[in-house]
Amino acid sequence: VSQVSVCCMLLCCGSLAVPLDCNDGTSCISISPEKLLDRVIQHAELIYRVSEESSTLFEKMFVPISPSALRNPGGKVCHSKSFPIPNTKSEIQQISDKWLLHSVLILVQSWIEPFLYLQTSLEQYANAPGDLVNKTKWVSDKLLSLEQGVVVLIRKMLDEGVLMSSFVFEEALSPYDAQSPEESVLRDSNLLTCFKKDAHKMETFLKLLKCRETNKLSCLFH
Repeated sequence: VSQVSVCCMLLCCGSLAVPLDCNDGTSCISISPEKLLDRVIQHAELIYRVSEESSTLFEKMFVPISPSALRNPGGKVCHSKSFPIPNTKSEIQQISDKWLLHSVLILVQSWIEPFLYLQTSLEQYANAPGDLVNKTKWVSDKLLSLEQGVVVLIRKMLDEGVLMSSFVFEEALSPYDAQSPEESVLRDSNLLTCFKKDAHKMETFLKLLKCRETNKLSCLFH
């Protein structure tokens, strides 16, 4: 059984996580904000874990195609760098609970479309392992679930509407067949590396929020 299959089983049936099922909001109305936050954190943890596995698997499979390009420290900047999201430890500590949640939502929404394009790209690889393709599809599905959960959580915890955002990932819209194999590998490697960083941010922000809700005094260096 692949690791992604195990993750799916845990999300749907296991004791480590419970499905969000917040697509229409009705399934989450009866859940307390505390329990809903726990479920959202569990989803973020699993997404980050699979993002690490996907990035590692991709590099093992495709780094030999263009090792110098993939390891170039001056590579492309992550598309989320321009978003109004805290990056340093001091900035994260100072951000309000409201913007912790909205920052998570911005990150989640900004990755939904790029992952759809990443699926398209991987399906065009002649030797892409099925496990990598499955992990990418799994993340796409769970990003939608996480988005739904965070939206309901914002309404429950903040008692307000969601600050809807619209971000365009312009590079992903360019035709895939117009690029060389080396360029495609570089682009997709950059996507997975950036997503792993942002998935870790989502998890960190949510856990900091949980810490603040339970014990504000001990969260200074969370």
